[in-house]
Amino acid sequence: MTSTDAPIVHDPDVLRASMLRSLREQDGVKTDRVAAAFAAVPRHLFAPDAPLELVYDLHRTVPVKKDEHGQETSVMSTAHLQAVMLEQAEVQPGMNVLEIGSGGVNAAYLQELVGSTGKVTSVDIDRDVIERARHCLDGAGYSQVRTMVADGENGMPDGAPYDLIIVTVEAWDIPPAWINGLTEKGRIVVPLSIVGTTRSIAFDRDGDDLISRSYGLAHFVPMQGEGAAEERKGLLRQGIALQTDDMRVTLDVPTLNRALDTPRVERWSGAAYDLPDELELFLTLNLPSPARLYAAESIVDSGLIEASALKGVPALVSSDSVAYRTRRENENTGGFESGVIAHGPRADSLADQYVTLLRRWAQNHRRRGAATFRYRPGPAPVALPPGTVLRRHGVVTVAWD
Repeated sequence: MTSTDAPIVHDPDVLRASMLRSLREQDGVKTDRVAAAFAAVPRHLFAPDAPLELVYDLHRTVPVKKDEHGQETSVMSTAHLQAVMLEQAEVQPGMNVLEIGSGGVNAAYLQELVGSTGKVTSVDIDRDVIERARHCLDGAGYSQVRTMVADGENGMPDGAPYDLIIVTVEAWDIPPAWINGLTEKGRIVVPLSIVGTTRSIAFDRDGDDLISRSYGLAHFVPMQGEGAAEERKGLLRQGIALQTDDMRVTLDVPTLNRALDTPRVERWSGAAYDLPDELELFLTLNLPSPARLYAAESIVDSGLIEASALKGVPALVSSDSVAYRTRRENENTGGFESGVIAHGPRADSLADQYVTLLRRWAQNHRRRGAATFRYRPGPAPVALPPGTVLRRHGVVTVAWD
């Protein structure tokens, strides 16, 4: 929000006003109602031990609790992400709202939005987190927010039905309790994770199903308890790993590790590389056997794996081969061109499949918001259509405009 040589501001009111201006400029806050909520809530009272400049930074989280391994299990989410999700939620006065994953400040924003005639219930599986949220809410003047210790997988039947359920932890599935706890025209806003890529999706009820109205990038700590993700991660060698939550994908770690020692196959698509978040989403949901490839900086520096894998890249795997996306400079495609690197006995075949998807996205879906998600609870159909993701309680299908 400020340059490194600017004086440090110690007035929270000044910092809050500056944060709000920046949220407007960066399209985090779009409506006057959400702006008013951000202007009203003293955000710093929900992180009393954190520096003010961190609390009011648009894109930085504030740590709340870590586990015995030092992994964050609870954070105050970034102001920008909270604003985006509240805009997706379209909260109206008088609504009955359930928040799954508590921290305090987001519940305060919700209470501002529902007003004196609305209700907000905030639940978390961790008693320490709830007690902290309760203390901060009371101290900031939001004693009317109800806080409960509960496993979010089970919703909160006491208080249902809800006009809105907003989930502030990374979810792997949408349990029946959430859908059953909605009003007939209710909305769920949830950061849904699929093969390591997460999008905040606003779902509306469509009969027994849910249909998306908007989606955007999101990152949260993962859900704990019964709703924890079913993920598998294979360490191929030091600094290289494959991860997937697709139950249909086999990770033969020793064989895939040996594949990396075979000569690489390169394919260039002739298609533009841009809008990387939309491209990544398309690839993740359309690769027939998807995983996510991660490589440490030392591995990238050695030349074995491309830099696209530093933070994870969609990969296509078979029993003995792997392919993943890369890019190179190309003025003819507007700056960069998408390509594929593949290793293993089936490298040529996997590279060809991958390049076909890169070209299809560039020709037909190269824009924001092209995906429509549908969540269908219940058993999966025998013949799964393309773009279907299996989950514990149902299936996610995605159509592309």
